[in-house]
Amino acid sequence: MDPNTPSAQPISFTASDGYLLRGFCWRHPDADARRPVVIINPATSVRCRYYARFAAFLHRHGFDVLSYDYRGIGESRPARMRHFEAGWIDWGRLDFEAALQYAFAQFPGQPVQVVAHSVGGFLIGLAESSHRVSRVFSMGAQYAYWRDYAPARRAGLLFKWHVVMPALTAVFGYFPGGRLGWLEDTPKGVVHDWTARHPRFEDIWRSGGARVLPDAERDELVRRFAAVRADTLAVSVSDDEFGTTSAIQRLLGYYRSSPRTHLHLRPDAIGQTAIGHFAFFHSRFEHDLWKIPLEWLRHGRLPPAPKGEVVALRAEAPGEPIPKPA
Repeated sequence: MDPNTPSAQPISFTASDGYLLRGFCWRHPDADARRPVVIINPATSVRCRYYARFAAFLHRHGFDVLSYDYRGIGESRPARMRHFEAGWIDWGRLDFEAALQYAFAQFPGQPVQVVAHSVGGFLIGLAESSHRVSRVFSMGAQYAYWRDYAPARRAGLLFKWHVVMPALTAVFGYFPGGRLGWLEDTPKGVVHDWTARHPRFEDIWRSGGARVLPDAERDELVRRFAAVRADTLAVSVSDDEFGTTSAIQRLLGYYRSSPRTHLHLRPDAIGQTAIGHFAFFHSRFEHDLWKIPLEWLRHGRLPPAPKGEVVALRAEAPGEPIPKPA
């Protein structure tokens, strides 16, 4: 584990289908029903170790914290990746649900909150018990609909992630991202879900791939998103090629029962040249950007005078973009 996070302890817990998941926990020695426990949901194919410094930061500020890897990734990688079929639906319905159940059992009576990066914000809605989450902070949360990619980068991203990635997956039986330096090795099912190209997430499982869900089951997933009532702060940044404003708004449209705030940031507003999709969780942002989730998780509000634009939300059909006002 990261030597700068000595309070982290390895943990393991089992999903309802018997799959063993592993991660780390930062826990205070004294029990306190008022203390929130925060579950960190990683981005697609990003190891939970990446968030260790951020988890330690929250722990120092009074939270218990749980970070884990989805099946097929990092601490939860199987002995053999080839033809391992896990997909986003497993990560949400099974793995995140198991993390919730672990938190409920290990921290009885404590409010459960979630910090979610990228697809981690989407997976929240897939879990049966997600209605018990009290507060959510998400960064760049979306489900990779290609038309929401930044226009200037869209062609290159389509080629890299929607042509090269599935082609290599067909050859190897999984995406060998680790040897390419393109994130971690990634299960075949996740590649299918990422590259499905549907504007509505439930249609990912309408045809093709390892799983096809009946209409009633897909409709139930949409209802599950609508059952989430957590106070939600969704952050986007102007140089994030994946988590664009339209991508964040598209996902927020599904969480229609949650009080939602969308904060859009520009790197130059905090004296930075870039933040992008991944750097928010770098420790160099501890004294500026990390104040945003800290204030939100503590009090459900933005810090005084946040250096960003609050994007107005309005009611839309689930999955449809909620446009930025003129």
